[in-house]
Amino acid sequence: MLILASQSRTRHTLLEQAGLVFLARPARIDERAVEKNALAAVPDARDVALNLAVAKAADISATEPGAVVIGADQTLALGTELLHKPASRDDAAEQLMRLSGKTHRLHAGVALLRDGEVLWADVHSAELTMRAFSKAECEAILALEGDRILASVGGYRLEGPSIRLFEAVSGDYFTILGLPLLPLLGALRHHAPELLDHPQ
Repeated sequence: MLILASQSRTRHTLLEQAGLVFLARPARIDERAVEKNALAAVPDARDVALNLAVAKAADISATEPGAVVIGADQTLALGTELLHKPASRDDAAEQLMRLSGKTHRLHAGVALLRDGEVLWADVHSAELTMRAFSKAECEAILALEGDRILASVGGYRLEGPSIRLFEAVSGDYFTILGLPLLPLLGALRHHAPELLDHPQ
Protein backbone atom coordinates (compact mmCIF):
# COMPACT_ATOMS: atom_id res chain seq x y z
CA MET A 1 0.00 0.00 0.00
CA LEU A 2 1.20 3.51 -0.86
CA ILE A 3 0.14 6.48 1.25
CA LEU A 4 0.69 10.19 0.63
CA ALA A 5 1.07 11.95 3.99
CA SER A 6 -0.38 15.21 2.73
CA GLN A 7 -3.64 17.00 2.08
CA SER A 8 -2.10 19.01 -0.77
CA ARG A 9 -4.38 18.90 -3.80
CA THR A 10 -1.41 19.63 -6.07
CA ARG A 11 0.68 16.71 -4.78
CA HIS A 12 -2.38 14.46 -4.95
CA THR A 13 -2.93 15.42 -8.60
CA LEU A 14 0.71 14.90 -9.55
CA LEU A 15 0.69 11.35 -8.18
CA GLU A 16 -2.65 10.59 -9.85
CA GLN A 17 -1.37 11.87 -13.20
CA ALA A 18 1.68 9.63 -12.82
CA GLY A 19 -0.69 6.66 -12.63
CA LEU A 20 -0.01 5.77 -8.99
CA VAL A 21 -2.64 4.14 -6.81
CA PHE A 22 -2.46 5.54 -3.29
CA LEU A 23 -4.32 6.77 -0.24
CA ALA A 24 -3.95 10.32 1.05
CA ARG A 25 -3.85 10.93 4.80
CA PRO A 26 -2.77 14.29 6.19
CA ALA A 27 -0.06 14.12 8.84
CA ARG A 28 -0.77 15.71 12.21
CA ILE A 29 2.47 17.35 13.21
CA ASP A 30 3.44 20.72 14.63
CA GLU A 31 5.19 22.10 11.56
CA ARG A 32 6.53 25.19 13.27
CA ALA A 33 8.04 23.08 16.07
CA VAL A 34 9.76 20.82 13.50
CA GLU A 35 10.99 23.93 11.69
CA LYS A 36 12.31 25.48 14.91
CA ASN A 37 14.21 22.31 15.85
CA ALA A 38 15.67 21.94 12.35
CA LEU A 39 16.84 25.56 12.29
CA ALA A 40 18.38 25.18 15.74
CA ALA A 41 20.46 22.26 14.48
CA VAL A 42 21.36 23.60 11.03
CA PRO A 43 20.02 27.05 10.00
CA ASP A 44 19.20 26.07 6.43
CA ALA A 45 15.86 26.16 4.62
CA ARG A 46 16.76 22.99 2.70
CA ASP A 47 17.13 21.04 5.93
CA VAL A 48 13.81 22.38 7.19
CA ALA A 49 12.03 21.09 4.07
CA LEU A 50 13.65 17.68 4.43
CA ASN A 51 12.90 17.44 8.15
CA LEU A 52 9.26 18.33 7.56
CA ALA A 53 8.93 15.73 4.80
CA VAL A 54 10.38 12.99 7.03
CA ALA A 55 8.27 14.05 10.03
CA LYS A 56 5.05 13.92 8.01
CA ALA A 57 5.83 10.47 6.62
CA ALA A 58 6.87 9.22 10.06
CA ASP A 59 3.58 10.35 11.59
CA ILE A 60 1.56 8.22 9.16
CA SER A 61 4.06 5.36 9.02
CA ALA A 62 3.70 4.86 12.78
CA THR A 63 0.07 3.79 12.34
CA GLU A 64 0.29 2.01 8.96
CA PRO A 65 2.55 -1.07 9.26
CA GLY A 66 3.94 -2.31 5.97
CA ALA A 67 2.80 0.72 3.99
CA VAL A 68 5.20 2.84 1.98
CA VAL A 69 4.55 6.45 2.99
CA ILE A 70 5.46 9.53 0.98
CA GLY A 71 6.16 12.68 2.98
CA ALA A 72 6.71 16.01 1.25
CA ASP A 73 7.04 19.64 2.20
CA GLN A 74 8.36 22.87 0.83
CA THR A 75 10.06 25.96 2.21
CA LEU A 76 10.43 29.39 0.64
CA ALA A 77 13.57 31.32 1.47
CA LEU A 78 13.89 35.03 0.80
CA GLY A 79 17.51 35.47 1.74
CA THR A 80 17.77 34.03 5.25
CA GLU A 81 14.06 34.50 6.00
CA LEU A 82 11.48 31.75 5.66
CA LEU A 83 7.99 32.60 4.40
CA HIS A 84 4.97 30.38 5.08
CA LYS A 85 1.49 29.85 3.72
CA PRO A 86 -0.44 33.11 4.08
CA ALA A 87 -3.11 33.17 6.76
CA SER A 88 -5.35 35.57 4.82
CA ARG A 89 -5.62 37.44 1.55
CA ASP A 90 -4.06 40.50 3.19
CA ASP A 91 -1.18 38.32 4.37
CA ALA A 92 -0.77 36.97 0.82
CA ALA A 93 -0.68 40.52 -0.56
CA GLU A 94 1.98 41.49 1.96
CA GLN A 95 4.12 38.48 1.08
CA LEU A 96 3.81 39.07 -2.65
CA MET A 97 4.82 42.71 -2.30
CA ARG A 98 7.87 41.63 -0.32
CA LEU A 99 8.82 39.23 -3.13
CA SER A 100 8.26 41.86 -5.85
CA GLY A 101 11.44 42.55 -7.82
CA LYS A 102 13.42 39.95 -5.87
CA THR A 103 14.74 36.42 -6.29
CA HIS A 104 13.72 33.72 -3.83
CA ARG A 105 14.32 29.98 -3.52
CA LEU A 106 11.92 27.10 -3.11
CA HIS A 107 13.18 23.92 -1.46
CA ALA A 108 11.06 20.78 -1.82
CA GLY A 109 11.81 17.88 0.52
CA VAL A 110 10.47 14.39 -0.12
CA ALA A 111 10.88 11.13 1.80
CA LEU A 112 9.82 7.49 1.63
CA LEU A 113 9.29 5.58 4.88
CA ARG A 114 8.18 2.06 5.71
CA ASP A 115 7.53 0.95 9.30
CA GLY A 116 9.19 4.09 10.59
CA GLU A 117 12.40 3.51 8.60
CA VAL A 118 13.58 6.11 6.11
CA LEU A 119 14.04 4.27 2.82
CA TRP A 120 15.02 7.40 0.93
CA ALA A 121 14.94 11.17 1.41
CA ASP A 122 16.06 14.06 -0.74
CA VAL A 123 15.57 17.78 -1.26
CA HIS A 124 15.54 19.74 -4.53
CA SER A 125 15.64 23.49 -5.06
CA ALA A 126 14.50 26.06 -7.58
CA GLU A 127 15.19 29.76 -7.98
CA LEU A 128 12.42 32.16 -8.92
CA THR A 129 12.55 35.86 -9.74
CA MET A 130 9.49 38.08 -9.59
CA ARG A 131 9.31 41.22 -11.67
CA ALA A 132 8.65 44.51 -9.93
CA PHE A 133 4.88 44.97 -9.86
CA SER A 134 2.47 47.46 -8.36
CA LYS A 135 0.05 46.97 -5.49
CA ALA A 136 -2.80 47.22 -8.01
CA GLU A 137 -1.33 44.40 -10.12
CA CYS A 138 -0.89 42.31 -6.98
CA GLU A 139 -4.51 42.82 -5.99
CA ALA A 140 -5.70 41.94 -9.51
CA ILE A 141 -3.82 38.63 -9.39
CA LEU A 142 -5.16 37.83 -5.92
CA ALA A 143 -8.69 38.46 -7.18
CA LEU A 144 -8.11 35.95 -9.99
CA GLU A 145 -6.54 33.38 -7.66
CA GLY A 146 -9.15 33.55 -4.90
CA ASP A 147 -8.68 31.40 -1.80
CA ARG A 148 -6.44 28.94 -3.64
CA ILE A 149 -3.38 31.00 -2.78
CA LEU A 150 -3.96 30.39 0.95
CA ALA A 151 -2.73 26.82 0.42
CA SER A 152 0.50 27.93 -1.28
CA VAL A 153 3.71 29.01 0.41
CA GLY A 154 4.50 32.59 -0.61
CA GLY A 155 0.92 33.34 -1.60
CA TYR A 156 1.20 32.42 -5.28
CA ARG A 157 0.66 29.49 -7.65
CA LEU A 158 2.95 29.10 -10.62
CA GLU A 159 0.28 26.94 -12.25
CA GLY A 160 -2.28 29.76 -11.93
CA PRO A 161 -2.66 33.47 -12.76
CA SER A 162 0.24 34.25 -10.40
CA ILE A 163 2.60 33.27 -13.23
CA ARG A 164 2.05 36.81 -14.57
CA LEU A 165 4.10 38.15 -11.65
CA PHE A 166 7.27 36.27 -12.60
CA GLU A 167 10.25 37.32 -14.65
CA ALA A 168 12.38 34.16 -14.54
CA VAL A 169 12.22 30.62 -13.18
CA SER A 170 15.16 28.25 -12.85
CA GLY A 171 14.53 24.70 -11.66
CA ASP A 172 12.40 21.62 -12.05
CA TYR A 173 8.68 22.37 -12.46
CA PHE A 174 7.61 19.55 -10.14
CA THR A 175 9.98 20.83 -7.46
CA ILE A 176 8.35 24.24 -7.74
CA LEU A 177 4.93 22.61 -7.29
CA GLY A 178 6.21 20.99 -4.08
CA LEU A 179 6.92 17.38 -5.10
CA PRO A 180 10.16 16.38 -6.90
CA LEU A 181 8.30 13.79 -8.93
CA LEU A 182 11.04 12.27 -11.09
CA PRO A 183 13.41 11.52 -8.17
CA LEU A 184 10.44 10.17 -6.21
CA LEU A 185 9.46 7.80 -9.02
CA GLY A 186 13.06 6.65 -9.22
CA ALA A 187 13.08 5.94 -5.48
CA LEU A 188 9.84 3.97 -5.76
CA ARG A 189 11.30 1.89 -8.60
CA HIS A 190 14.25 1.08 -6.38
CA HIS A 191 12.59 0.56 -2.99
CA ALA A 192 9.04 -0.54 -3.83
CA PRO A 193 8.79 -1.52 -7.52
CA GLU A 194 5.69 -3.56 -6.81
CA LEU A 195 3.77 -0.34 -6.24
CA LEU A 196 4.54 0.70 -9.80
CA ASP A 197 4.42 -2.66 -11.56
CA HIS A 198 1.37 -4.09 -9.84
CA PRO A 199 -0.97 -1.30 -8.72
CA GLN A 200 -3.31 -2.29 -5.92
